[in-house]
Amino acid sequence: MAKKTATTAAERKPNILLIGIDSLLATHMSCYGYFRQTTPHIDEFAEEGTLFENNFSPHIPTTSGYATMLTGRDCFGTEVVALRHKGGLTDKIRTLPEILRRAGYDTSCVGFTGNPASRGFDKYLDYKAWGDKSEGRLAKAQGLNDVAIPELQRLAKGDKPFFVLLRHMDPHSPYLPPTPFERMFYHGNECDPKNKSMKPVMDFKPFRDYFAQWMPAGITDKEYIIAQYDGAIAYMDACIQAIFTELEALGILDQTIVVINADHGETLYDHECWFDHHGLYDVTLRVPLIIRYPKKVPMGLRVPGYIQHKDLVPTLLDLIGVRAKDNFDGRSLLPMMYGEVPSHESSFYITECTWMRKHGWRTPEWKLMVALEPDFHFKPPVELYNLVEDPDENNNLAEQKPEIVKALRSEMEAFIARREKEMGITNPMLTQGDWHGHAGVGPFKTSQQAYDTLHIGDPKAAQKLQAK
Repeated sequence: MAKKTATTAAERKPNILLIGIDSLLATHMSCYGYFRQTTPHIDEFAEEGTLFENNFSPHIPTTSGYATMLTGRDCFGTEVVALRHKGGLTDKIRTLPEILRRAGYDTSCVGFTGNPASRGFDKYLDYKAWGDKSEGRLAKAQGLNDVAIPELQRLAKGDKPFFVLLRHMDPHSPYLPPTPFERMFYHGNECDPKNKSMKPVMDFKPFRDYFAQWMPAGITDKEYIIAQYDGAIAYMDACIQAIFTELEALGILDQTIVVINADHGETLYDHECWFDHHGLYDVTLRVPLIIRYPKKVPMGLRVPGYIQHKDLVPTLLDLIGVRAKDNFDGRSLLPMMYGEVPSHESSFYITECTWMRKHGWRTPEWKLMVALEPDFHFKPPVELYNLVEDPDENNNLAEQKPEIVKALRSEMEAFIARREKEMGITNPMLTQGDWHGHAGVGPFKTSQQAYDTLHIGDPKAAQKLQAK
């Protein structure tokens, strides 16, 4: 009997722990080169695995980002592009937990109940991931640990491999990290009347009531809010270390594929998309991806090639040796880890349907953004950026480079036509109806209409948007 047990343990497939982090900006992580030491524990974790330097979430925001991350399909495959996606995920495709359950896995989801992409888990657990300043500082990640660690302990005792998704919310507004993380990166006077940097933020009518619910009264310094975001990341990093420690204590750390990923980035003070995650700028599109599994994943490797969310599911299935019959749009990253392939496609389609409805085409050199209707920031209908000379995307060249706009638009439209034909559907970006949540309004006709219509009042309203 003992011999049979030993053989079973040796043949058991590895566990999978996917740490999905909402609104995590890769460039604000120290392992991605940030000047603040925001992620010391994740940095150490990255040294024991492979870090991907150019991972992109091409379909913004949360609903569409996780849909791609958990299915290996692009937006034509998932048919999900909007934050307020109507209905569930299409039954034409399977989610990662559905695939893994058929492969003998026990599956649990922490903090992601109700999202279309969360379909197929055996067990759903929730924790308090929202609040405002009236409730004090928010210990979001500790709340997650209080639920997740007992679940990991339960699963470790079972006779099946497990897949667990942890959805962290600390970098998502409200940024209210607990002491001492609140002042870890800020030592000034956040209400200095001489500082006017927060005036345009608080003058932005669609968001100002939401900000007032969690930002300090009289706030004037944008650097304080950015420091709160960084402090929230550092606090989460410390709590994630407790997860790593628990896996080690259970004796399953090296038998578990651990992934750190994010659904999208965060705009902070960039491009007037104040402290949110809309817009097709790289602060929103570029996200971290780190994978640790000593048996098959190289240690201390940094991969510069281009990858996307759709590549994660094929990679995980490749690592555990499961051959699914699903037609994924993504590809395994193992050939890139092993130096056999330098990059996946470096030119790709990008979409957003959050507070604006836009799509575009990104190449290593150029970014084209085309508005499908006027936006509430009064931005031009077409934006073009040279990512080599202007990586922060501050100089719109659309009027100066019409030939580049035409060429990129042609590439984008050819891709859309091909995918529509392959999937037998109309581009989901064109079939969203009242994507903004206002029934009967239809597409906005002017930026002023969008500005006067869109509004978020408090964290409870934000939570409802996430849950729809």
